[in-house]
Amino acid sequence: MLGGQAACLKGVGTTINIKDQTVTEFATRPRLPAQDFDLPTWLRIAAASAATALFALCTYAFIRWMLGFAPATPWVRDIALATHLVTVIPAIPLGTYVILSRKGGARHKLLGKVWLTLMFVTAIATIFIRNFNDGQLSWIHLFTLLTFVAVPQAIISARQGRIEAHKKHLRNFFIGALVVAGLTAFTPGRTMWQWAFGDPAIANPSHS
Repeated sequence: MLGGQAACLKGVGTTINIKDQTVTEFATRPRLPAQDFDLPTWLRIAAASAATALFALCTYAFIRWMLGFAPATPWVRDIALATHLVTVIPAIPLGTYVILSRKGGARHKLLGKVWLTLMFVTAIATIFIRNFNDGQLSWIHLFTLLTFVAVPQAIISARQGRIEAHKKHLRNFFIGALVVAGLTAFTPGRTMWQWAFGDPAIANPSHS
């Protein structure tokens, strides 16, 4: 109704107020379209299988150590190594979910931040773990360098709106710094290898 009277017409995402023949339209923020999975099915299955195998192996090794079926590893009390283990192990299933799940939502962003934080903290801790090369940095620390480069790249590309670059950085980071580095943790002589396959009769195994 016009002439001093007011009417309100409501539509989807739009409110139109009519008063004294003046029309004002307020448009609400449009909803973002649903994000689909960005990896082909076969690649998602391969990544999930590798991450699941790695996490299962870590869980098996940890249980074996807790039950006393692994060699004594007193160096695990070292704060750097302990920090590394408690951050990198949960990062495996979390990173897998972030990489393989639907993108763009609030949950994806939150879990992505938690995952990258865990990976950055574990990378800092590895700087102080130098048992593998007589107290010096070794080839294992290349994964530390990879983390220090990839995490800022992923954050910057996301904030700049370069989503494809963001996805590429995180996929490469997931494969290199988590899956490949995780599997190398089970090379002979390292802590996870001793927990998973070591003989408890060995009193003082080498460690890293």
